[in-house]
Amino acid sequence: MEIALFEPEIPPNTGNIARLCVNAGVPLSIIGKPSFDISEKAVRRAGLDYWKDLELSQFEDWESYSELKRKQNQRVFLVSKFGKIDYWDVEFSPSDCFLFGKETSGLPEFVHNVTDPSQIIRIPMASGSRSLNLSNACAIVLYEALRQEKTRISPK
Repeated sequence: MEIALFEPEIPPNTGNIARLCVNAGVPLSIIGKPSFDISEKAVRRAGLDYWKDLELSQFEDWESYSELKRKQNQRVFLVSKFGKIDYWDVEFSPSDCFLFGKETSGLPEFVHNVTDPSQIIRIPMASGSRSLNLSNACAIVLYEALRQEKTRISPK
């Protein structure tokens, strides 16, 4: 499993998601340029001492990321409020990737347009709600997928 972020904008969200990935034992991919510095020096200054344990991949753009995932025969689920399928109704596999959009604008239309609609999932929210915090949304979906897998992580 993998979490992927499309052009993340808020450093604390990305830091929380990185910590989530380290603790869940899954890699993090960043697609496009984040709006902040994630160099080793910057994360050390921010006190992100777990960053060294993060399996991080960076991709220049959506095309390079999606092409690699196609070659590896991995499903990429877009997590979007525009999805028609609730995340808990999907049977995930250990090789699945979960793609989350920018905090302020979500995933761009061109990503939605090239994705199989059955792979655009949503987290249900109360009527009138606009969005969830990005790091919370990542945790919700990832831990449902891990729950389904059950053997991925276990208590010490």
